[in-house]
Formats: sequence, C-alpha cells, structure tokens
Amino acid sequence: MEKLKVNVVIAGRTYPLIVASEQEEEGMRKAAKSINDLILSFEQSYAVADKQDVLAMCALQFASKLEINALKASDESVKITNTLSELTSLLDHHLK
Repeated sequence: MEKLKVNVVIAGRTYPLIVASEQEEEGMRKAAKSINDLILSFEQSYAVADKQDVLAMCALQFASKLEINALKASDESVKITNTLSELTSLLDHHLK
C-alpha cells in the first residue's frame, strides 16, 4: 500500500505528515479542522496572548473528552455485564 503525503495546518503552521490510507488522511484533516476551530473559539472567548496557551487548552479539551468517553464506556460495559448476569441467573433459575 502506498503512503500518502498530507500537509495539515494547525495554528498557522504547516505540518507535513505521511498517512497509510485515504481514510487516515480524512481523519487527520478533520482533526486539524477541529483543532483550528477550537483555537479560534478560545481566542475569541479568552484573552490569550500566547498560541502555546491556546494549544494547551485545546489539548486539555480533547484529552478530557477522550477520558470522559472512556469512563462512560466503562460504566456502560459494567451495566451491560450486570444485566447479562441477571438475565443468565433468571434463565438458569427458570430452567431448573
């Protein structure tokens, strides 16, 4: 499979990347757009003098969303496992 060269712009800087597929390229471009949109939002909402501060705020925002989603998924997994255990117990009891 041929690698694809992609240039993404984040906070006014261009970053050359090599990706494995068109899907990965699309994901990189969408991620860069999300970052740039969030940068713009932070710059409009807060008096931020340094791009590094804005990028740190973006990193925190994205990382916290990942962690929150992981916690929610874990909670859902526990609920599903408990429900399946209860159903299994009910079936076992009913079949005996």
